[in-house]
Parts: sequence; C-alpha cells; structure tokens
Amino acid sequence: MQALQFTATGSLDHLRLSQLPTPVAAAGELLVRVHAAGLNPSDVKNVLGRFPYTTLPRVPGRDFAGVVEQGPAEWVGRAVWGTGKGPGFTRDGAHAEYLTLPAGGVALKPDSLSFEQAASLGVPYTTAWDALERSGVQAGTRLLVIGGNGAVGQAALALAKARGAEVLAAVRQPAQAATLRAQGYAVLVLEAAEALAGQVEAHFAGGAEVIFDTTGFWLPAAVSALATFGRIAIIAAPVDGLVQFPALALYRKGGVLVGVNSLLYDTVQCAAMLGRFGGDFDRGLLPRPERIRAVPLSEGVACYHAVNGGSSDKVVLVP
Repeated sequence: MQALQFTATGSLDHLRLSQLPTPVAAAGELLVRVHAAGLNPSDVKNVLGRFPYTTLPRVPGRDFAGVVEQGPAEWVGRAVWGTGKGPGFTRDGAHAEYLTLPAGGVALKPDSLSFEQAASLGVPYTTAWDALERSGVQAGTRLLVIGGNGAVGQAALALAKARGAEVLAAVRQPAQAATLRAQGYAVLVLEAAEALAGQVEAHFAGGAEVIFDTTGFWLPAAVSALATFGRIAIIAAPVDGLVQFPALALYRKGGVLVGVNSLLYDTVQCAAMLGRFGGDFDRGLLPRPERIRAVPLSEGVACYHAVNGGSSDKVVLVP
C-alpha cells in the first residue's frame, strides 16, 4: 500500500511517500480502508520530534474516515470514523491506504457527512468536546470561546450551541467576526488584554462562567473576565510553556483551570466521544464542515510543509 512514513524526527525531510505491506488485523482489531485522513498541526509536530513517545519507523495521521474490511462481522462493510492517541505515534496511523486499530476504536460515521468531512473533524471536535465536558458547559452556561475562528474554536461554538449554552466568540480580526456573526454567533473583537473584562461584561453581566482559550495567549486576561466560581479551559501555551499567571485573582474568584489535551485519550475513548455527538450532524444540530481541501496522498509531503509554513487550509489526504 502507499503510505507516508518517517524513519527519523527533527525535519520534515524525513517524511516520504513509501510503499509498505498492507497490514492485517490481529484478533480484536479492525482493518480500515482509509477513504480520507485529516492533516492536523500535531501530525506535523510529530514528524518534527515534539512527541518523545513516538516510536519509529512510523506512518503518521490521527484522524480518518473509511470502511472496515476485516474484523468482527458486525463491523465489516460499515463506514466509520475515528481519532485518538496511538495511530501515528505508537502504531501506524491514517496517512496510508489502510490502518489497523482496536475494534472499539471506531464509531459509525454520520450519514450526513462525506468521508472527507468526517476525516476533518476528529481532533478539533474531540478536543472541544473534552473542554466543554470537563468545564461543565450545559444549557444556559455563559461561555466565551477565545479564538473562535480556529478549528477547535469553531467546534466548541457549535457543540456548545447544540447544548443550549449562551455562546460568545472572541477573535482578533473584524473579518473573522463578520464571518461568525453570519453564522449566528455573538462576537467581540479582541482589543488590549486589559479591556477583555469590560468587553465580556457588556455581553455577560457578572462575567463568563466558562472561558475556553484555544490560543494559549489570553490566559491572564481571561481570569479578569471570569465569573465567580468560573472555569477556564486551555489547549495551548507559548513555546517555552511559561505564562505570567494571576493566581491570586483566580483564587479570589474561586476559579478552576482546566488543561485540555486530546492525546490523553486513546482511540476507544475518542470513539465514545464521536458516538455521543456524531448523531447531531444527522439531526441538523451541528454544521457540516465546508471549505475542505481534498489532496491526493501522493502530495501529502508538500501539505505537511504547507502546514508547517503557517497554512490554515483544512486539508484531508485521500489515498
């Protein structure tokens, strides 16, 4: 089969299109023919050596959608999607024509999503779902999503809206705000950090009960915009991992800080998440993704370089 593979880390030059044996499903596993596989920034970082537990040689790729060809009879022939820790890191991943994974590591693909659409959603939606679950977002919760224009931010807005939360997005550019307002969201355009509390107060009297910072750069300011007993969820941080954090202010509000890391969940745990919200696409409660760029797997190495260079295109690789 054709697959992208890297045999060393530290440079994208180690990633190559290779011809590898087609894997065979072991007992308790599935063999999935990949119809589309998402390309996430974490896949690029993996080849660059940011994850010390990755074993080599390795086929990267976390997110996929395809059809089961081997495994328990109840799964064979079913259209599925999946994501999670393992593929691309400690076992071969989805940037290939086939992959194997535990039988519980997939969920049925929503009928209303194409393979390309489903493959684009795994990491962003499971990350956002985990953030909302662990920070207690439910109907009526006043939620601020900082970076609402990004993939995870958009997923959080959609999932929170489906739950009945009161949702406010924060972005840097007026054009980004206009796009989100056209989708029906309340939006503020971020100004200086010291202005955030006032901007949020204008929308949410008493502050936001939950703030999800998807950028990693607004954590100190978020504390000032937080309601009493509020929760802040974060998924990113500066490269050096250090932030000047107003711990006393958080303490005085009785606040909680929640770190969100999708790589804490294996494919079985992620499949359970996908199963919980996947049906909402078919029920029309979640928007089907648009502006996905499907690229042949043979051009995958160039796509890795583009993402590393700052491209924000949502790319799925198609074997």
